[in-house]
Amino acid sequence: MTPQQRRNLLKTIPGFLISGFFLWYTFRSVDYAGLSKVRLVAPGWIVVAVVFLVAGYTLRSHRWWLMMRASSKAKFSACARVLMTSFAANNIMPLRIGDFLRVFSYANDLDSTAPAILSTVVLERVLDVFTLLLLFMITMGRNSTLLSHKSQMMARVLLLCVSLAVLVLLLAAGALKTPLRKLLSLLPHPGLVGKLEGRLVSALDAIALISLPVRIFLVLESFILWTCEGMIFVSVARTLGIVSDWIGPWQALAFANLSYLIPSSPGAVGTFEFTAKLAMVSHGAAETPAVAFALVVHVFILFTVTVAGGVMFLLHRAKRGPHPSLGEEMEQLPAELP
Repeated sequence: MTPQQRRNLLKTIPGFLISGFFLWYTFRSVDYAGLSKVRLVAPGWIVVAVVFLVAGYTLRSHRWWLMMRASSKAKFSACARVLMTSFAANNIMPLRIGDFLRVFSYANDLDSTAPAILSTVVLERVLDVFTLLLLFMITMGRNSTLLSHKSQMMARVLLLCVSLAVLVLLLAAGALKTPLRKLLSLLPHPGLVGKLEGRLVSALDAIALISLPVRIFLVLESFILWTCEGMIFVSVARTLGIVSDWIGPWQALAFANLSYLIPSSPGAVGTFEFTAKLAMVSHGAAETPAVAFALVVHVFILFTVTVAGGVMFLLHRAKRGPHPSLGEEMEQLPAELP
C-alpha cells in the first residue's frame, strides 16, 4: 500500500464513525418487536415507486446530457451509462470514487475533457442542493415540529438569499468570474479558498456555455426529477401504511438527501435513516414505523441504482473488449478532485 493509499484509507474512517453514530442514535429507542410487525399494507404502490424511480433517473441522465452538449457530442445513452455508473460507485465506494471516474476515466467515452465534465458535476450539485433546500424550507413551515417559529423565519430568509444567488448565477454566469475572484481573495486559508474558487469558476464556465432557455429548462427539470424521487418516498409510506400528514414524505425526501452533505460512509448510511425518520416523526408518524420507512426507502433506492449502474458498467466493459482492470483505472485517478 502506497503512502497516498494509506492516507485515503485514513480519510474514510471518520465517515464510517459518523455513520455508525447516526445508526446507533436512530435505532437506540426503537421497539424491535414493533419493527418486526411492519407489513406491506398496499403492495401495489411498489409498482408506482419503480415507475417513478425509472422516470427520475432517466430525467437525471437527460439533464446531465443537456449540460454536456455544450462541450461534447456524446450520445444520451453514453451520458446515461456514465452517470449511472458513477452513482453506483459512489454508493459502494468511499471518497466519491464515482465522481472521480466520471470526471477522469470516462472523458474519452464522452468526447470531452476532465475540466468540462467537472464543471457539469458542480452545476449538477448546485441545482440539486437548491431544489432540495427550497423543498425543505417549504415543508418546514407546514405542521412541522422540527424547528421553532423563529428558526423557520431565519430559514426562509436563508432560502431567499440562496434563491437570489442561484438566479443571478444562472442569468449572469459569464460576468461573475472577476467579482467572484476579488471576493474570494479577501478570505483567509488560501489553499481551501483556491479549491473553492476553482470549482465555482468551473461551474460558471459550464453555465456560460449553456443557452439561457436551456438553463431555465435545467431548473424546471431539476424540480420534476426530484418530484419523481419524492413520489418514491410517498409510495413507500403508502406501501407500509405509515401514518403521517401528507407533507411528511416530502420533508423526508429533502432532509434525507441533504444529509449527503454530511461526511459519512458511502451511500450516506446512518445520516439518511436518521434524517428521514426525524422528518416523518415531526409530521405525526410513530418512531418505529418511521425507522422502517427510512430503511426501506434507502435500501430500495441504493439497491436499484447500484444494480442498474453496475449492470451498465459490466455490459459496456464486455462490449469494448480489452481494457485495464477497474483497480488499474482507480490507481490512475488523482488524489482528489481539482
